[in-house]
Amino acid sequence: MQRFTLSRRALGAAAVAPLAAPAFAQPAPIRIGELNSYARMAAFAVPYRNAMQQAQDSINAAGGVMGGRRLEFVFRDDGSTPGDAVRVAEELLTRENVSFLAGTFLSNVGLAVADFANQRKRLFLATEPLTDALTMAQGNRYTWRVRPNTYMQTRMLVEAIRGRNVRRWAIVAPNYEYGQSAAANFKRLLPAAIPGAEVVAEQFPALGRVDAGATVGALGQARPDGIFNVLFGADLTAFVREGNTRGLFERRTVVSLLTGEPEYLIPLGEETPEGWIVTGYPWDQVTGMPAHQAFVEGYRARFNDTPRKGSLLGYVTVQIIATLLNKAGTLDNEALVDALADLRTDSIVGPVVMRGIDHQGTLGTWVGETTLRGRQGAMRNSRYADGADFMFPPEEVRAARRSA
Repeated sequence: MQRFTLSRRALGAAAVAPLAAPAFAQPAPIRIGELNSYARMAAFAVPYRNAMQQAQDSINAAGGVMGGRRLEFVFRDDGSTPGDAVRVAEELLTRENVSFLAGTFLSNVGLAVADFANQRKRLFLATEPLTDALTMAQGNRYTWRVRPNTYMQTRMLVEAIRGRNVRRWAIVAPNYEYGQSAAANFKRLLPAAIPGAEVVAEQFPALGRVDAGATVGALGQARPDGIFNVLFGADLTAFVREGNTRGLFERRTVVSLLTGEPEYLIPLGEETPEGWIVTGYPWDQVTGMPAHQAFVEGYRARFNDTPRKGSLLGYVTVQIIATLLNKAGTLDNEALVDALADLRTDSIVGPVVMRGIDHQGTLGTWVGETTLRGRQGAMRNSRYADGADFMFPPEEVRAARRSA
């Protein structure tokens, strides 16, 4: 019989050598498809994506979700058209094998992806599109929205002018779903806030192609006491410049959706009008929220820039997704949808609840006035308006969604 012997040195080495650790496969990351108008609406969408990545990395560093799985967002441009967006959504589900969809910016694009999600029976967490139809008349089981809709934000602004002696109003809004929805909400809510008020002029320029001279001229001829503006982006900048030149805003009350957001204030610069009543995001004036302050400091350190409204929305969206996954404990689509009903997330700006009756989040925004601080536009007298206080009445939701 052959005998095997080990030297004393070999025996000593064997005695102290550690056992090889068993190899365990890391759990696969949870992939989420995010489509947005990164090219056309870069001022909003790029900071939004930055903050999503910031939140994703923070959550993964803390142990991930669902007991140790990493989050992984797959970002794609939606082409800013309904047809392109649906094609991209299909590719995310079939080629990228994402668990569900999130994102979109333009309201008509959001509605198209919502319809696609309903047909495919896959969760779609709409983040930015503001049209009321998304969660009302065209709402469906699989579509939920994070940001306050046009009704909520218009109602916030109308409450800010309640009781003022401003009777004759003009409206200017982009001629697509979001602008039409906002204008309809303003006309609906105005009479209760200012009895006897009326809309005497309306202008609906094409999105991205405003003829500022003609629009300002038409509004001026109507001689309104107040103006409700819904323009944003390059259209807003052109409108403000022409309006300042012609004195359109002098001695008039101007109420303006979204204009207080840094995405739109920064391009206005020294042309920022004084005293417009706006919704927005005065990130440097948010107090009493330590988690928000930590977010701001982290964002500035990582991206060498100040946060935008898109940044806040992106971060909160990822927080909601993480809360959802931890609550559901599964990637089963129907279970995820069920778990979203009345889901509460302790976000960096306070509690956000995804209301089960209409799939609308209670995330709020800030209401204040525009002002010029040095050579840059800013907000003053701002306050946070909790979205839960400005949502559609439940009976109206039930009627709208029954007919959907």
